[in-house]
Amino acid sequence: MHTIPTLGANRTADRAQARELLSSATYDLLIIGGGILGTAVAWTAAQSGLRVAMVDAGDFAGATSSASSKLVHGGLRYLQTGAVKLVAENHKERRALSTDVAPHLVNPLTFYVPVYKGGPHSAPKLGAGVFLYSALSAFRDGMGHVSTAAHAAQQVPALRTEGLRSVAVYGDHQMNDSRVAVMTVRAAVDSGAVVLNHAEVTGLRFTGGRVSGAELRDRLDGGEFGVDARLVLNATGPWVDHLRTMEDAGAAPSIRLSKGAHVVVKRKAAWNAALTIPIDKYRVSFAIPWEDHVLLGTTDEEYTGDPADVRATEADVDQILGEAAHAIRDEHLDRDLITYSFAGLRVLPGGPGQTAAAKRETVVTEGRGGMLSVAGGKWTTYRHIGRVVLDKLARVPGTGLADDMSEIPRTIPLPGVASPNAVAHRLLVDREPGARMDPLVARHLATHYGTLSFDIARLIDQDPELGRPIHPDGPDVWAQVAYAADREWAATADDVLRRRTTMTVRGLDTPEVRAEIDAFLGGRPTRA
Repeated sequence: MHTIPTLGANRTADRAQARELLSSATYDLLIIGGGILGTAVAWTAAQSGLRVAMVDAGDFAGATSSASSKLVHGGLRYLQTGAVKLVAENHKERRALSTDVAPHLVNPLTFYVPVYKGGPHSAPKLGAGVFLYSALSAFRDGMGHVSTAAHAAQQVPALRTEGLRSVAVYGDHQMNDSRVAVMTVRAAVDSGAVVLNHAEVTGLRFTGGRVSGAELRDRLDGGEFGVDARLVLNATGPWVDHLRTMEDAGAAPSIRLSKGAHVVVKRKAAWNAALTIPIDKYRVSFAIPWEDHVLLGTTDEEYTGDPADVRATEADVDQILGEAAHAIRDEHLDRDLITYSFAGLRVLPGGPGQTAAAKRETVVTEGRGGMLSVAGGKWTTYRHIGRVVLDKLARVPGTGLADDMSEIPRTIPLPGVASPNAVAHRLLVDREPGARMDPLVARHLATHYGTLSFDIARLIDQDPELGRPIHPDGPDVWAQVAYAADREWAATADDVLRRRTTMTVRGLDTPEVRAEIDAFLGGRPTRA
C-alpha cells in the first residue's frame, strides 16, 4: 500500500487520549448511544455549554440510524390521518435543514405518485393531497399537482405505463444519513463534546442509589475505563430496554420494534424523479434515485429477535421487489441488479396492535436510578428532538443542569455548509497544473463533505496516490479513507465502506477492497 501522510494537528485525539479525557472528569451529561437521538442531544447540549460525553458500542449511526429511507420529508401519508400540524412542523424542520443547516447534504427531489386504473387512490384525491402538502410547506418546493402519464414516463423511463392514468407530483428532500450523522458528531465535538465509538457499556455506576456514570470496554483493544456524570441519557435505540435493566432488573419493557428493509439496485436508465407507490389505502413503497442507484422499500413488520442480528431476508427482498413491480417494469428489477440490501429497526412505543399503525413518536422515561431513556426518532426532526430532550434533561430535579445551560441559537449549520455546485467548481478550478480532478469525484466530494472537501483535496495534493479511486467503478477515492480515519472516527473497514463512503451501497466492497482498507487502517494511528 502507498505511504499515507498524517494531517498534522488534528482536532480529535487518539482513542487512548479520548479514554483518558472520559475517565478523568465528571461530565454534566453522559449519552450512551450515537444514533439519531444521541448525536442530536450531544450537539444541542454541547452548544448550551454543558460538558458532554457520548459513547457508542458500535460506530456512530452504525445500526438503525444509517438504515433509513434517506428521506428528509414532511410525511405525505400523515395527511391521511389528519395530522396536518405534524406535517407543517416536519416541513419547517425540512426547510431549515435544506436551506440553513445542511444544504450541502440535503437535496431536493421531485416525487411522483402513479395513479393506475383500479388503484387504491383516485387522481382527484391525490391531487388534493399533494396540493395541501405543498401548501403546508409554503410552496417552497413548487405546487403539488397532477401531471400526465406521458410526462412521468419521460422523466422515469422505468415507470410501468400499462393502465397508468396520471401521476400526482410533489417535492421533498433526501440525504445520505451516515454522512449527516458523522457531520453532527463533528459539530458536537467542535462545540466541546468528547466522543468515542466502539466503546461498550458493561455496567452502570451508582452513587446513593442514583445512576452516576458507566463502566465501559473499548471493543478495539479490550481496554476498560469508566465515565462519571451528573446525568446519564440512555439513547441506545433498539437496545434501550437492555440498558434500562442494568439500572433496574425489574424494569418493564417500554418499546417494541418494527423492521424496515430496503434494497439498492443499479439503474438502467435515467431517474429524474422518485416514485411513491401506493400499495394499498395506507401503505406506500418508495423507489428513490440515490447515490447513482435506486433505493427500494420499505417493509414494516414486528421484530422480536436480537437487534444485532437484523438483516434483510430473502422474503424481504421478494416483498420489496414485488411491491416495486406495481409501478416499475420488470427489467429494472432483475435480481442481478441488486448491489446491497439492508434492514433497520424502528423503535415504537410499547403496546398492542399492528406496528404499521403505531405512532412514530419519541418516548422519554425516567428510571428508578434517575437515568433518562429516550427512544424513537427520525432524521427530518432530529434537531427539534434534540432540543425537546435537552429541555427534559434540564428539568430533572437535583442535577442543577439548568443553572449551567446557556440559550442556544435557533439555527446553527453543520460543518462544511456551502452550495455543492460552488464547492465542486472550486475543486475543479483550484488545482495545480497537471493535477486535474475528475468532475465526478469533485461532485461526489462536494455533495458529501461540502467545504470540508478542500481538506480532502489538500491530502491529494500532498500525495497524488490518494486521488486514486478505491474501486474503478465508483467515485470514492483513497483520500476519503485517510480523512475518515484521521477526522471522522473510522476504525474498521465497515466504518469506512458502509458509513464514510458509498462503497457498500454501490456493491463495491469486494474482499480485495476490504483487505486493502484493513491494511490502510492498520498502517495509520487510529483516531477517536
